Amino acid sequence: MVLSGQSDPVTFPPGDLWSDEPPLESDRHLKQILLLLSSLEWWWRDRLDAPQQRRDNFFAAGNLSIYYSTRQRKSEDFRGPDFFVVLNTEYKERKSWVVWEEDGKYPNLILEILSDTTAQIDKGLKKQIYQDIFRTPEYFWFDPYSLEFVGFRLKDARHYEQINPNEQGWLWSQQLELYLGIVEEQLRFFTPAGELVPAPKEAAIQEQQRAEAERQRAEQAEAIAERLRHRLEEMGVDPRELQ
Repeated sequence: MVLSGQSDPVTFPPGDLWSDEPPLESDRHLKQILLLLSSLEWWWRDRLDAPQQRRDNFFAAGNLSIYYSTRQRKSEDFRGPDFFVVLNTEYKERKSWVVWEEDGKYPNLILEILSDTTAQIDKGLKKQIYQDIFRTPEYFWFDPYSLEFVGFRLKDARHYEQINPNEQGWLWSQQLELYLGIVEEQLRFFTPAGELVPAPKEAAIQEQQRAEAERQRAEQAEAIAERLRHRLEEMGVDPRELQ
């Protein structure tokens, strides 16, 4: 489409956009989604090394449309969770998640990041859809400002039952086999043993620190051995005779 009557016509892009989701509410919302995606992919990095055609892999996405029309129409019945994970599927790039093109699969886990404009829908209509239509086994919501964090698990494939937190306030995800908990006002994953699942940058820093600590230990051990050699030589003992 081109607007006329202007010296420099404005050309609009085509309308076949990949996803029908509104813009994110804030930078905090965006960073939270990216953190969840990157840390989960790091945790499951061994799966990503496997051939993409494997059907027992996973797909995780943020702010991406899910189309679920029973009449297989993308003009009706679609929702866009802030974060969702589908298990036992191919790991590959997708423009959207189209249920009838994915063997009828719906997400195994959905997380909505609340905002002033979406909280009522996330807690009401979307929760009802995820429970009654999607039959998504686990549904969570998280407010990045008030830090409200609640999770639900589908009971008897019929209705959501709230997940009880552990002593740390974390919620267990049976689907991911990980805890979700808040650290420094961000929602993070934790292993069954309670260890933080790092984002790739954090993992790289940890590896650098581990390598540096190992280098320092090696230098200290060499320094101790050198002092011992000098001490033996002062005592008239050839260190090579002790080997």
